[in-house]
Amino acid sequence: MSKRKTIIAEEALVSLLQSKDERGFSILYDNYSSALYGVVLKIVRSEEIAADVMQDAFVKIWKNIEAYNRTKGTLFTWILNVARNTAIDRIRSQEFQNSQRNQDLDTSINFIDNQESSQFDIDAIGIKKVVENLRPEYQQMIELLYFQGYTQAEVADEFGIPLGTVKTRVKAAIVQLRKYFVEFGMVFLLGFLTTFI
Repeated sequence: MSKRKTIIAEEALVSLLQSKDERGFSILYDNYSSALYGVVLKIVRSEEIAADVMQDAFVKIWKNIEAYNRTKGTLFTWILNVARNTAIDRIRSQEFQNSQRNQDLDTSINFIDNQESSQFDIDAIGIKKVVENLRPEYQQMIELLYFQGYTQAEVADEFGIPLGTVKTRVKAAIVQLRKYFVEFGMVFLLGFLTTFI
């Protein structure tokens, strides 16, 4: 059973965190860990590694909360980027590359079998549902860029198209996403778009 979220104004939570009050950290973890775990798991595709990345990400958030600037986006967007970047750093590390080469077939099959029960449903924060409204080519790009941690250059290589085309499509996707977020009453997700800018 998931822990009940604590209702607290973002400014109050940031204040607690920046004064290194452990209550702030507990509230942050209880309110956002599930959403972050879902994104991290999508990138690293291993529950064990995802748990490890989550620990690293929350340590970074705790140590670097002074770097958060509310004029540049919501707290959720900031911590989401910290977690996502930590996950991307992990999958690009030599240690991860070696472990992937050594991963046996049984582990891969078990991971796939367990996806339904263990993976956080991205729909819980509304992003996946909205992305599904995009044109197929936009959906693919957002999937690779956001959920799988690709860079725009890597997406260009993946599809065999110019980087400029990727940038144009991403901009068009952002325009559509902004419209959908407003239309579906999900204005709080607008900070998600800063990931691609």
